[in-house]
Amino acid sequence: MSERGRQAFLAAEGIDDWVVLHGGATAVFRAGSLGDAARLAEAVAQVAGLDGSGVLLTIADARLTVRLTRDLWALEPRHADLARAVSAVARAHGAVADRAAVQEVQLAVAATPDAVDVGFWHAVLGYAPTPAADDNGVDPLGHGSTVWMQELDAAKPLRHAMHIDVSVAREHAEARLAAALAAGGRIVEDSNAPAGWILADRAGNRVCIAAWPDGSIEPSRDDGPQPG
Repeated sequence: MSERGRQAFLAAEGIDDWVVLHGGATAVFRAGSLGDAARLAEAVAQVAGLDGSGVLLTIADARLTVRLTRDLWALEPRHADLARAVSAVARAHGAVADRAAVQEVQLAVAATPDAVDVGFWHAVLGYAPTPAADDNGVDPLGHGSTVWMQELDAAKPLRHAMHIDVSVAREHAEARLAAALAAGGRIVEDSNAPAGWILADRAGNRVCIAAWPDGSIEPSRDDGPQPG
């Protein structure tokens, strides 16, 4: 459960369907109908090694989303085998992978190290801690966004205590950025581009578009876009 697991997954062959987000490796498969997506989910559930692994399957209309872990840092080399097996099942059912549809929204709660209050957010949201990272929380049902407790430098003025992170596939990050700018957003910080950008709406509310989990850029767990 480390950076090594993420790198091993990204370097593996036969995983083109999959995007590595903050929650781990994720794929979206488009089926012909809701019933087809349900049947695909049933078939995917039979893949050896998935049962009891913490995998999350979500059906929305004619789409099935498969998330192999609930945490980026829980990725292990074995997950590449699971990804290939799931993709093979999807192809056999006539489903098509859609990397552009893969995304994850994360709520980042920023605080100085002495004020990080993970337990409060777990309790108030009914969330569970992630096995590989004690600064995160996840919705046990997989419906809500993940929550990340971000430590800020104690010497840095805290102007925005909460912001949204949107994680997308590396090849779609700039398109998402362009769409946000066309909708009236503005870039606040781009020193980490193309790993990520900090944007704001007209009222100053901030959001980060992050591509780094899925790409070749190698930040540490504490790097990436930081709230201003």
